[in-house]
Amino acid sequence: MKRLPIPDDVTGEEIDADVRQELQSLPKGLAEDVSRNLVMVARLIDEDPEGAYAYSKIALRLASRVAAVREAAGFAAYANQKYSEALAEFRAARRMTGNVDLWPVMADCERGLGRPEKALDMAGAPEVHKLDKAGQVEMRLVAAGARRDIGQLDAAIVTLQSPELASNSVQPWTARLRYAYADALLAAGREDEAREWFAKAVESDKDGSTDASDRLAELDGVEFVDALVEDEDEVAPEAEAEDEAEAEDESETATDAEADPDPDTDPDTEVETEVDDEDDIVEAERAKPVVEADDDDEAPRG
Repeated sequence: MKRLPIPDDVTGEEIDADVRQELQSLPKGLAEDVSRNLVMVARLIDEDPEGAYAYSKIALRLASRVAAVREAAGFAAYANQKYSEALAEFRAARRMTGNVDLWPVMADCERGLGRPEKALDMAGAPEVHKLDKAGQVEMRLVAAGARRDIGQLDAAIVTLQSPELASNSVQPWTARLRYAYADALLAAGREDEAREWFAKAVESDKDGSTDASDRLAELDGVEFVDALVEDEDEVAPEAEAEDEAEAEDESETATDAEADPDPDTDPDTEVETEVDDEDDIVEAERAKPVVEADDDDEAPRG
């Protein structure tokens, strides 16, 4: 089995206590290998989903009968939009534990597979009542998304209207719930209300889990400019002015040279001077009187 490199600082002790408890059913060396791969899944799943998926497959080969491993494999597949595979892993984990915590994400996999009606059926199932508050809010988000999938915008808005949405207290799900509500309002053409709820989402989004601030700025007509691009734009006119000044200096130098050529350095002037001197010599020779020479002397060449 091919192994992937794992940094030395990953010991496997970083995983949750509940997961470590599950892994105690495995031999010690195997449990350590599985736990280290699960740590890598958790580390990479947001920034490098494909990498997380690769580590999850290794953990799955090592310990496919551990519910925590099946759940991790499910989330890694889900992050890579492998919804059919993710749903199979979530179902396996649920069978092993009997836990309903995965019910909302399983319903969202149905949406990903193009079955929003199935997701709505799950939203009305008895399992929803067994979820904790966070799970119920998550199920509400999935149901609203399913309503939008089938074009029921008004129904999606109503689905999100809940005590959790109206509450002033900020919970881990508050920003996402307000964001989804604002987005649904905007899709329905209710821009003023959407702006209000995007602003509320920004107030509660302390960890930047949504892009509510960008959406709000877009509605307000604010355009963000890259600081680096702005700096380049500021430098460009200065550089252009310097280039123009250098070109002007070169032009003036060339004009001065044409107006007052230096015969000592101008090749054309040197050639012309040499030719003129040679013509003068020829004329002088022609002007000399012809002298008769003795028989032993050679006549001068004129």
